Amino acid sequence: MTHVAHEVRRFLVSEAGPTTVEYALLLALVGVAVIIGATQLGQTVREIYTMVAERIEDVTR
Repeated sequence: MTHVAHEVRRFLVSEAGPTTVEYALLLALVGVAVIIGATQLGQTVREIYTMVAERIEDVTR
């Protein structure tokens, strides 16, 4: 366990550690943005399909 802790500390102290953390945070933010965008797009598509279905139902009556 001491060896693992030493390696983790060495990794975080080196320049690779903070760079990796920055990329991980950036990736997390991009992931959140994609999820929000997909949710919004899904709601918009649902509204369009509902509107089209209502219009078709109105026409077929």
